[in-house]
Amino acid sequence: MTILGLYIYPIKSLSGIAVSEAVVEPKGLRYDRRFMLVTPDGQFITQRATPQMALLDVAIDGTTLRVWHRYQPNDTLELPLTVPESDGDYETIAVDIWDSHGVPAITFSAEADQWFSQVLDMPCRLVYMPDATYREVDAKYARNNDAVSFADGYPYLLIGQASLDELNRRVSSTDDESVKPLEMRRFRPNIVVEGSRPYEEDSWQQFNINNIDFYGVKPCARCVLTTIDPETAQKGKEPLRTLATYRTWNKKILFGQNVLGASTDQAVLGTISVGQSIEIVNRQEPWLAPPEFAD
Repeated sequence: MTILGLYIYPIKSLSGIAVSEAVVEPKGLRYDRRFMLVTPDGQFITQRATPQMALLDVAIDGTTLRVWHRYQPNDTLELPLTVPESDGDYETIAVDIWDSHGVPAITFSAEADQWFSQVLDMPCRLVYMPDATYREVDAKYARNNDAVSFADGYPYLLIGQASLDELNRRVSSTDDESVKPLEMRRFRPNIVVEGSRPYEEDSWQQFNINNIDFYGVKPCARCVLTTIDPETAQKGKEPLRTLATYRTWNKKILFGQNVLGASTDQAVLGTISVGQSIEIVNRQEPWLAPPEFAD
């Protein structure tokens, strides 16, 4: 089994970027979800309530992060990819994301706030998570103070290409001829794997890539964000309609595996690249039976 694709999402809930290699840090892949949009009172904003965020594309050009609306490409916002934490020009505020309350974040600039507010037609602010900010992984699954960026809950999300292929096989067998094959980007993974069986990643308790240890925590519970077409920002019924027929556990619809890195004080765990092999160290009993054994 090998890595088929690597993806980062510098600004939470905006379009992602495919990369050929990525630096692995304890909070996630480098540059992944270190920026986030919040309401004026610090509540996180995502495509769930603001689907037009799917139309904001992102690119990295050296040390610059560029953002533009897909249908207004000439109006581009340029930002530094990282924010100097010692720079006194930035204000620190407390933001809320899911059950993480009062997370310290750095505000960016009035220009950025105005740009996003205008493009999304709603008041919002752009914030950045400095290295010093500690946001704990869900306490039910954290080990030794595992931390995460502005991702929903875990540093990495892994999905097997075979799992998506199996889902698309089921979707194509429905009577709804309007449904197109689903793209992987709907599910916003960091690591996509080829050579595995459908949903085999559910059983990966510990695996190794390029001498870096990763730990499968639990399957990822999916929400309405996956029903938003990343190309048009229009909502539909898939994939949740089909996934619910065979990937439901305890009233949650599961697709992909939430992953932690090695518990360490190191700032960098290493680098992973497309094409590298994945070694399974330990397996665990999956929450759901594989499709071929399901009732």
